[in-house]
Amino acid sequence: MRKRPGMYIGSTDQRGLMHCVWEIIDNAVDEALHGACDRIEVVLAADGSVLVHDNGRGIPVDIEPRTGLSGVEVVFTKLHAGGKFGGGSYTASGGLHGVGASVVNALSARLDVEVDRGGKTYAMSFRRGEPGVYAGAGAAGGPDAAFTAYETGSELRVVGKAARGVSGSRVRFWPDRQIFLKDAALDLDSLRDRARQTSFLVPGLTLVVRDERAATTAHSGPTEEVFQHLGGISEFVEFLAPDPAVTAVWRLQGSGRFVETVPVLDDRGHMTPTEVERECGVDIAVRWGTGYEARVSPFVNIIATPKGGSHVAGFEQALLKVFRRQLEVNARRLKVGTDKVDKDDILAGLTGVVTVRLAEPQFEGQTKEVLGTAAVRAIVARVVEQTLTDRLTSPKRDDKTHSALLLQKVVSEMKSRISARVHKETQRKKSLLESSSLPAKLADCRTNDVARSELFIVEGDSALGTAKLARSSDYQALLPIRGKILNVQKASVADMLKNAECAAIIQVIGAGSGRTFDLDAVRYGKVIIMSDADVDGAHIRTLLLTLFFRYMRPLIADGRVYAAMPPLHRLEVIGGPGKKNEYIYTYNEAQMRATRVALERRGKRIKEPPQRYKGLGEMDADQLADTTMDPRHRTLRRVTLGEAEEAVRMAEGTFDLLMGNDVAPRKDFIIDSASTLDLERIDA
Repeated sequence: MRKRPGMYIGSTDQRGLMHCVWEIIDNAVDEALHGACDRIEVVLAADGSVLVHDNGRGIPVDIEPRTGLSGVEVVFTKLHAGGKFGGGSYTASGGLHGVGASVVNALSARLDVEVDRGGKTYAMSFRRGEPGVYAGAGAAGGPDAAFTAYETGSELRVVGKAARGVSGSRVRFWPDRQIFLKDAALDLDSLRDRARQTSFLVPGLTLVVRDERAATTAHSGPTEEVFQHLGGISEFVEFLAPDPAVTAVWRLQGSGRFVETVPVLDDRGHMTPTEVERECGVDIAVRWGTGYEARVSPFVNIIATPKGGSHVAGFEQALLKVFRRQLEVNARRLKVGTDKVDKDDILAGLTGVVTVRLAEPQFEGQTKEVLGTAAVRAIVARVVEQTLTDRLTSPKRDDKTHSALLLQKVVSEMKSRISARVHKETQRKKSLLESSSLPAKLADCRTNDVARSELFIVEGDSALGTAKLARSSDYQALLPIRGKILNVQKASVADMLKNAECAAIIQVIGAGSGRTFDLDAVRYGKVIIMSDADVDGAHIRTLLLTLFFRYMRPLIADGRVYAAMPPLHRLEVIGGPGKKNEYIYTYNEAQMRATRVALERRGKRIKEPPQRYKGLGEMDADQLADTTMDPRHRTLRRVTLGEAEEAVRMAEGTFDLLMGNDVAPRKDFIIDSASTLDLERIDA
């Protein structure tokens, strides 16, 4: 495990580090799924360790007869020895391979575990997976404390008494920096999101996230957040939904049984193929809104499967079957014609949470991102088909109203898709007949090496003029956009294609859009958004990321979309006699103030006032090249799918508040926020 950690946790960067945290948290959540735990606390300690405390039944402390080791040591040192691997302890759980806790132990510089069980408190410590004893009390000294390994036999120590009726486990570990990259840090935002998500998936479970790392918080002391939701996945869907509702939240619930052949360990220690009957519980919440983007969050035993699997395939298969049947029945009233509805027409505006629970699900890899149990597809499809049909044909007034609106929306989406396809084909034929030239405003590069080439999307013609002088025309291309492009999150495909700026970007990148997007056809190795370092620039960047996320998502997934980081200020440090003045660039107000204080402490004089760039066009070409375009000096920020998704939420929510047609919420926002305004941030 220490030799090939990526095989178990995916990578040794921040993603792999957080996966170790999830493994321990998921073990505690499994207790909650079993009904034995209702509170989990996660603490990011100041010394770099992570503590997970649950009030479940506690890790078994009895001696395991085959190994002669305590249950605690077996769980943390032996592969395939967890309570979920052999069956019996859990009917459904997030863990199933029995390697999660042992992997975390192997990749930790130190791991301490305490168990409250049977009126006693037991404790055991490990150093890089080896059991032993640390000098000092508690966690004093951390992984650097003196360690004595057990020589002949290990010991699960009794360190105190537990109150009557009190049980649970406390696992504290220090990630091993010999394994993880130096810049791999514990991500508080991801931890909060995971805790919030789990609180929705396990109604009634309380999760407490506490951050004691003073250096990473904006407060003088520790921060703590408590997550508890009683509404379950219905409340989760309402939380995730970005748009006004067309339907209420509908719950689709049911179960099914299937038989699978699995190897079972017999009394002689041999693996024997045995037919086992399983039960699969299905619980789905769906809600359609007025938007166009689909968001389906799938889970297996509360473990997120972001890349889908058989449960998502069954869900989408049933949706398509049900809606095609309903549109056939209502074809005359809805004026469907002879066209066939597509999956994307149905998913438009859908927010859904798909959860299934079953014993020993088959995942693709230890990271559990794809469910592979084939029988789940048919069970989910059957449950969705039956319950959704009942809902769409229900005689209740509210259900009839919502069903009618939903079917109208699906038909509208189908007609918009067909119109957009016809328009696109017409434009393609027209361009082939007239010319195949790229937009006239594109300042293309000379190289044909895609991996080396870069496309800068710049804000306005003034910035274009400076960028032309600053670029290396051999491999850097420039495409100016005028103003703010269309917010494609709230527009149809046809409206997007009609927008000149959106169409130009898609044409220049040259790989199509939507489902037809071909990553191999992209004309540039990097696509760099270069907007001003102000609020308007951030707005433009957000709208562009929304376009990429919705219509060119593989480009972001492949790590080829970047945001340039132009400076906001230039400080001119006055040199001594016979010395040239030195220029220092800063990228925000806080950095500028901190830099000034540091220079003044060193006795340096700064020319007043410092220059503040109100746009890229104010820079000289050499300044723009040195700070933003020259690969030897610039800083680029690679956009991830998570950041792009956050941009979509901003485009859908924040911008609608600030610039939408509804004035009353904006007025309330201005009144409520007036007291927090910093006058120094206003350009006047």
